[in-house]
Amino acid sequence: MASDDRPVYQPKDAIGAAARSTMITGGAGLFLSAVQNSLTRQNVTGWGVITRTGGTIGLFAAIGGTFEFVRIAAANLRETEDAYNQAIGGFFAGGIVGFRMRSFPAVIGYGAALATLQGVFEYTGGKLDGFKADYSVDQYERKEQLRRNRRRPIEETLQELGEGRGIYGPGYEERRRERIQKRYGVDVAQNVTQAS
Repeated sequence: MASDDRPVYQPKDAIGAAARSTMITGGAGLFLSAVQNSLTRQNVTGWGVITRTGGTIGLFAAIGGTFEFVRIAAANLRETEDAYNQAIGGFFAGGIVGFRMRSFPAVIGYGAALATLQGVFEYTGGKLDGFKADYSVDQYERKEQLRRNRRRPIEETLQELGEGRGIYGPGYEERRRERIQKRYGVDVAQNVTQAS
């Protein structure tokens, strides 16, 4: 049966994680509030970060804390880690964004939008940098094998690109000497070092 194959779910501390997330996203909100404050046309003091654009700090902190708390609480109640937990947390965090609009349809709309975004993101792997293959394989060995498999013979490269631009085949110096002798009548010495 499939339920016996699943590992046992270990409950997580929702309040501690929500507090950490609130602090992190509140710090991001403080940074964004400082940027907003510095871009105002009026000459405002440093306290304008809190008094004038401080709502940004509270909004970011509330979104981050709500998302993390609801996500972990849903995982603890359902005793599973999957994309539904992200979607539930996204719905509540999106609802916080909708509260600023003071409209119930905005709360539902922003909640549904963020729930869809978070749920799909988690369902498709939850990474922005793509799928990582097998971590047990040494990355250096894997890249060396890829280089060996994709390395082309020098004859094929010379046939397609020709010589020059740092690509020289065997016997290039002799062919160069003969070509210069034939065209210009100048005998090139064999041990000439190129200037850097």
